[in-house]
Amino acid sequence: MAGVSAGMRVVVRPPWYGPRSGPNPQVHDGVAWRRSRRPARHPLAGVRVLDLTRVVAGPVATRTLALLGADVLRVDPPAPAEIEWQHLDSGQGKRSTVLDLRDGSDRRVAQELLDAADVLVTGYRPGAIEGLGLEAPRGVVTGRVSAWGDTGPWAGRRGFDSIVQAACGIALLEGRDGVPGALPAQALDHASGYLLAAGIVDALTGADDGPGVDVSVSLARTAAWLLDLPGRDPLHPAAVKASAGETVTHAGVTTARPALPEHDDYPHPAHRWGTDAPTWRPTPPR
Repeated sequence: MAGVSAGMRVVVRPPWYGPRSGPNPQVHDGVAWRRSRRPARHPLAGVRVLDLTRVVAGPVATRTLALLGADVLRVDPPAPAEIEWQHLDSGQGKRSTVLDLRDGSDRRVAQELLDAADVLVTGYRPGAIEGLGLEAPRGVVTGRVSAWGDTGPWAGRRGFDSIVQAACGIALLEGRDGVPGALPAQALDHASGYLLAAGIVDALTGADDGPGVDVSVSLARTAAWLLDLPGRDPLHPAAVKASAGETVTHAGVTTARPALPEHDDYPHPAHRWGTDAPTWRPTPPR
């Protein structure tokens, strides 16, 4: 184990993990990227991120990587489509394509994309992606967010932010007069997403960590960490509408301003869901 942070587990993979499927002209050397100099505002320029996430936590992580300059390609199944307002928010800075991983032809395209990627981010239950036949090549950083973690009796269960809030006691703490409550935002999703992005950046920049790193985040672990923090106010005020300085607007769509300092906006608004080609952009010269 290379390190442990709140809500996050980082594991160095052994050098024999997942051979590269090659030769492939799109494959490029992640180690060379780690040793190169990148602009401070876009330190992930040239990094390819295959985004197999949905809903909030995983898309927040990959949106953050796109903000830092990565080429993020989100792949969704043909159905169900992502909720429109969620895509407009968490799809900023990314491209969006559709592949059916249960179809052999589409799965081969997805594997080719993965063979040429630097990072794979998934937001499904542990083992779900592997069960579809995809294999992460040696050297790819793998980020994973789940509800309950990789081990334990609930590892294989589905889960969402609100369910985890209930299971971890947050709904009880936020309740009033015997009625369960909830945090005023999907705080577990957003916090876990930013933790996952931070772990992936650390893995990409950690030249001494070896050829491949797993970064695993769970909503339940994030909830436990938040509950352990001091200073909680059980009588906190109700949520209020964001001010103009806390939002950005494009083509009539208003979303939250990026959380990272020195970034006033995302690289571009969300593309229409599923309309981009399943290909990588040309890698910029190093």
